[in-house]
Amino acid sequence: MPDFLDPVLDAGWKGFPHGSAPLRRSEVGAQGWNVAAGDLPLPLALVRRTALANNLGWMQRYADGQGVRLVPHGKTTMSPQLLRRQLEAGAWGLTFANVTQLGAGLAAGATNFVIANQVLDGADLGAIDALRRARPEVRVIFLLDSAAQLALIEETAPERPFEVLLEVGVPGGRTGCRGHDEALALARRACDSAAVTLVGVECYEGLGNTGEDAADRAAADALMDRVERLARACDAQGLFEADEILLSAGGSGIFDLVVPRLRPVLSRPVAGLLRSGCYVTHDHGQYQRLVAAVNARLGCAAGEGLRAALEVWTQVQSLPEPGLAILAAGKRDVSCDLGMPVPLFVVPRATHAHRPAPASWAVEKLNDQHAYLRVDAAHGLAVGDRVALGISHPCTTFDKWRWMPVVDDGDRVVDAIVTWF
Repeated sequence: MPDFLDPVLDAGWKGFPHGSAPLRRSEVGAQGWNVAAGDLPLPLALVRRTALANNLGWMQRYADGQGVRLVPHGKTTMSPQLLRRQLEAGAWGLTFANVTQLGAGLAAGATNFVIANQVLDGADLGAIDALRRARPEVRVIFLLDSAAQLALIEETAPERPFEVLLEVGVPGGRTGCRGHDEALALARRACDSAAVTLVGVECYEGLGNTGEDAADRAAADALMDRVERLARACDAQGLFEADEILLSAGGSGIFDLVVPRLRPVLSRPVAGLLRSGCYVTHDHGQYQRLVAAVNARLGCAAGEGLRAALEVWTQVQSLPEPGLAILAAGKRDVSCDLGMPVPLFVVPRATHAHRPAPASWAVEKLNDQHAYLRVDAAHGLAVGDRVALGISHPCTTFDKWRWMPVVDDGDRVVDAIVTWF
């Protein structure tokens, strides 16, 4: 079994110093490395310590203040170190997308898990069953959205029923029951089944977020109306089989619009589970834009909310023509699925100084290993200068890196995290 928490890093890991001897992850912070000093090869993804600490505290305080449990989506980072920090900050458990990912959460010390997806394969169901036998304190809850899935679960004849949340979906979206009558009929079947225990209702509101308050509010309200209607119908018919009913929602874009709807008054206690994940490092693109609307709704002043903690540093590799700089980082290093990376600042070669990038600069496209940065005529760049890029959508940057240094405000490496995708 891999050492999830403290593996040995060496020069075979992208971004690790070429001439350094192999080190335990826990030893990285004592090496005295500084990114601006050129102690680590580029490209390099890094996490800002101050912004990370801010985000961990901010989201946990928000969830606590709203009376819901934070169950952050671990697939964002798949980093046991960051997952453990989320648990230490007060998270009730962790969310994952599949059974394999549970390993990172178990290494981080979690005992409560939501798999925000349908589980139906016999091998996956068997693995959950084996985990529960070996670790009776571990709770694994997953989603149910069809009679076909339920039949596959029943074929495994588990010793003890699996806990499931009935998923409400949206037309044209991903999984989830599309209609109320369909969902209620499935709830009745689940209640009658010896293979599952129906413990609540779930949805995901994150698809199609716009950042426009009126549109996002209308979409969230419509979805949560359906969730509440279904929960009330199931409750009235005695279909929930737990002492506590769970209602779960919450991506990272409009979480504030669904949280107030996660605790309706039913015949037994209700616990709301908020599953936001990208908040842990936030970003400079997609989520910065969406959460700006959240901040406005919450009355959160600039700088008091979530802060971008993830950067990818690279170098100016070539200045082949006026107005174009080629950077030595591409699709293998930085996400581009929800927007291009954002130029943040330049660190001229042989200096530690941060020079802000003009707002007119933009990365216009990426190849596997190159970024095309459009700059103005008086760009002041030289080959060898370092350029820090902000990220749009952290999930698909994390999965490109096996490790990342954690740096302080002076670019000094003070810690490290690893990922297990």
